[in-house]
Amino acid sequence: MLDFFTIFSKGGIVLWCFQGAGVTESFTGPVNALIRSVILQERSGNNSYTHDALNLKYKLDNEFELVFVVGFQKILTLTYVDKFIDDVQLHFRDRYKNELEQKGALTLLNSNFAFEDDFNMLLREAEESSKARGPNSMRSFNESLKSQKTVKSMIETKGGDKGKEQGGKKNKNYTQSCLLPSSKSPKPPKEKQKGKEKRVWTLGGSSTKELDYSESNGNGAHAAGDQGLDTQVNLVYTCYPRKGGFGGMFGMLKGLVGSKSLSQEDMEPVLDKMRDHLIAKNVAAEIASQLCDSVAKKLEGKVMGTFTTVASTVKGALQDSLVQILQPKRRVDILRDVLEARSQRRPFVITFCGVNGVGKSTNLAKISFWLIENGFTVLIAACDTFRAGAVEQLRTHQRRLNSLHPPQDHGGRPVVQLYEKGYGKDAAGIAMEAIAYARNQAFDVVLVDTAGRMQDNAPLMTALAKLIAVNMPDLVLFVGEALVGNEAVDQLVKFNQALADHSMSDKPRLIDGIVLTKFDTIDDKVGAAISMTYITGQPIVFVGTGQTYNDLRSLNARAVVGALMKA
Repeated sequence: MLDFFTIFSKGGIVLWCFQGAGVTESFTGPVNALIRSVILQERSGNNSYTHDALNLKYKLDNEFELVFVVGFQKILTLTYVDKFIDDVQLHFRDRYKNELEQKGALTLLNSNFAFEDDFNMLLREAEESSKARGPNSMRSFNESLKSQKTVKSMIETKGGDKGKEQGGKKNKNYTQSCLLPSSKSPKPPKEKQKGKEKRVWTLGGSSTKELDYSESNGNGAHAAGDQGLDTQVNLVYTCYPRKGGFGGMFGMLKGLVGSKSLSQEDMEPVLDKMRDHLIAKNVAAEIASQLCDSVAKKLEGKVMGTFTTVASTVKGALQDSLVQILQPKRRVDILRDVLEARSQRRPFVITFCGVNGVGKSTNLAKISFWLIENGFTVLIAACDTFRAGAVEQLRTHQRRLNSLHPPQDHGGRPVVQLYEKGYGKDAAGIAMEAIAYARNQAFDVVLVDTAGRMQDNAPLMTALAKLIAVNMPDLVLFVGEALVGNEAVDQLVKFNQALADHSMSDKPRLIDGIVLTKFDTIDDKVGAAISMTYITGQPIVFVGTGQTYNDLRSLNARAVVGALMKA
């Protein structure tokens, strides 16, 4: 039933592995994909991962820095896998700890770890328990609660039992968060007296001791709270810290010194605050929850360091995760790729896509200026044949860029040219003609401007997928605003889904990078950067920070995370 089960350390050392009978394919590929796409990218909030026809379940042991991975066919429904991987973890870590203490790390790594018998026993027990449970049968009508109801039980009478129950309900809401006075030892609770003397509050008396009823016989604060049981009572105890002694200092040290491993209950209050903080900083709510779940799995079972609090530990782990997310596995180096394309005597093609009004044409002009400054020639393909004034806007940018870099400084040849065929034409055909023209005229880069479209507009999304599938650009950049929150997730998911659905290839071209615009308008609410990189796994190539051609920057991941975590 299981294809494989492997146990390895976070350092990459395989400690033990199992391969099912009849399985001939190596499981190295799926495990490496899990490591690259989930563990290294801090996406371990969910404990499952799908790779081709395999479904992988994994569990992290943060105390011993171990990873447990089980793989089985995606078409199978194995209900016992979650409990089985937990049982294997418990048995293996006990054996691993004992042998580590007895043999030492070097001897343990050089010898074979004998775990086959325990594994086969646990697997056999898990499969037998799964067969023994079987499917749950449906209850008959006579066994249901609905069959026990009568017409009389469903009639509500005025002043009946239900009303009495509600009227006689006793509701106390005490907030007790105080310390006992240090001058006197706590007294045992006294028996409840039958009759209580009513307290009369007067304005007479100037001594505060006359108002202190905490030690009086039955007339203290607790007695006062027991008087009006038929009404809702809200009492807030105002208390003072204990004077003298070492209780306060020892309590503070107990909260600071790391003396136990972290559990889900310890981290839950801190993670809830972190989640709300991320959402307030414009991180999509779904992404914020997944990030906090990933941090919880990363820290669960980990022993805290000396003089560290739970809050500081969780915050540090979250910061590391955010930095890792903003530095994805794939780095886009446009200048290097353009030089490589030039050596192959072909233009480097970049396609810009995104929703309406995010600044695609403006940032295309900024990137043109950046490429010209680095010594490349640019051809702009006007493939936005839908919006009125789109071609004229690009022509204005072309004229201004050529005035900044006059043709006489470049051998009499304009460094920027515009390829356009007017409005109402097929955008994919215009892009194809522009690429062919750039190849014949030896342009270094082709920048393809497309029409803005909403992610739920099926005809326009189909046209975009056709343009990319036909022309196969070297780089597909999604242009998005830094102002969006939850909308960023929906936009990127649907753009990628449209490109995949309408592609004619087994490996469709998806979004390769992100251009984040209007970054100068959001102050420290930089959560859109996290949402976009998390949902796509692709880097933010450029950040737009203003209206001039120079206002184009690369993203500083640590600066963004610092702004995100700032209170």
